[in-house]
Amino acid sequence: MTMALSTAQRVADVLRDRIEGGGLPPGTRLSEEALGRDLGVSRNTLREAFRLLIHESLVVHRLNRGVFVRVVDPADVTDVYRVRAALECAGVRAAAGAGRPLREAVTAAVDEAERAAAGGDWQEVGSADLRFHRALAALSGSPRIDAAMDRLMAELRLAFHAMPSAHRFHEPFLARNRALATLLEDGEYGRAESELTTYLDDARELILGALREREGENA
Repeated sequence: MTMALSTAQRVADVLRDRIEGGGLPPGTRLSEEALGRDLGVSRNTLREAFRLLIHESLVVHRLNRGVFVRVVDPADVTDVYRVRAALECAGVRAAAGAGRPLREAVTAAVDEAERAAAGGDWQEVGSADLRFHRALAALSGSPRIDAAMDRLMAELRLAFHAMPSAHRFHEPFLARNRALATLLEDGEYGRAESELTTYLDDARELILGALREREGENA
């Protein structure tokens, strides 16, 4: 049983990474047959992995239809951003005592996003942006916060899909990410927390606006 659960956890990790990376967008049906071939695991193992992801609110089971990557709604987005603000601001407040590798990870994620933007790879810009925010929270030095952020980042990728253009959504935040990293490097922790709070509020409202527009079109 322990071995089977361990395998299911590894499969859940793979699927979570694909969701976060944008390879499995919201609404995608997760075929047991196709994924079983792709990952080389049994249907029972896949079903256990699906149960883990259902518990994390990343996928949903629809009776007689199968398992699908979840489509988020405005309440989901509001709550995700509420938790993000708590965890990321805690990281910023702890930044002064964070080790050099944790601090360097923040700047490295900004560098990666800027390189991806220069190459026109806006999907990768989104992934680097998620790594940046995970790195901010990681400044707390808490494994539990790291685990919570892993789950939130995958949910956030689902929310990103509400945006009609990854380019238009992410581009304005590139400079803001750099500004945040610079404030932290300069020891301006209070200003960094204030800027991060405004930043997250702005991002949340952009996504909520896109969701409302989509709901209006489908009404």
